Amino acid sequence: MNAQDALRLQQLEACQAARVCISDYMRLCDDLDSPETVQAIGELFSEDACWEGLGEPYATRLGRHTGRAAIVKMMASYVRHPAHFAMNAHFLCSEALRHEPDGVLTGRWLMLQTSAFTAGGAHLNAAEIRVTFGEEAGRTVMRHFTTRNLFSRPVDHWQAADTLPVPDTK
Repeated sequence: MNAQDALRLQQLEACQAARVCISDYMRLCDDLDSPETVQAIGELFSEDACWEGLGEPYATRLGRHTGRAAIVKMMASYVRHPAHFAMNAHFLCSEALRHEPDGVLTGRWLMLQTSAFTAGGAHLNAAEIRVTFGEEAGRTVMRHFTTRNLFSRPVDHWQAADTLPVPDTK
């Protein structure tokens, strides 16, 4: 394998590792119910990482958290009994991963988040996620994570008692 092919293979492997990292993050955020989950989220970030909400209302409500310990503390605030989320699901799409000229891997996604809260109510949020990835201790981690609100709307309910429409088979 020549040097150019080796570099391309390394870049493809880095992109796949970034996909797994962001997917693990979203999956853990969907089940944010224990200190162990919070610690697992923390391990997806570099020691000096930054997690921040951009624009309104995210900058004010979500804030900026610098360092793994601060990110873990912020995530831990969601772990409550009874749980903050009765149901939470993140959907990522429109992925764009790029190796910048300086070699840094960046990613961009559109995210849809559906949430129902134990205290009542439900919400639908869309956001743009941007992440700068890096390597730490031989694994891919997030160094800078931003989320910028595109829209946020209350929803009356997620589960309807209505019959699920399916094609007539007669």
